[in-house]
Amino acid sequence: MPRIRDIAQICKSKNAGPFMVTIDVLFEDHERYRQVKATGVLNAALFARLYGVAEADVLFTPYDTAAAFKATLPRLVPAGDIGDTDVYGAQQHAPLLDVEVPITL
Repeated sequence: MPRIRDIAQICKSKNAGPFMVTIDVLFEDHERYRQVKATGVLNAALFARLYGVAEADVLFTPYDTAAAFKATLPRLVPAGDIGDTDVYGAQQHAPLLDVEVPITL
């Protein structure tokens, strides 16, 4: 089964302010995006589980026109605070890379 790292053209994260992080998953091929979307694998519950936050705190949005998914969720440690290991939020997408998507390549 392919993983996000195998099928997404871009998977990145960044700060959405000091208390939130945004994760983007973009697909070059709109048909591949539609296949992934149809599985329902990428959703607010997945991000909540991967990042240890409440599902209600995840803003998950599929963008059909851009063939992309966006999730915005609270950071467990504010950017720059004691214990923060990624002040820019640039490496928070890593847990998502190994998520398997039940599609055929």
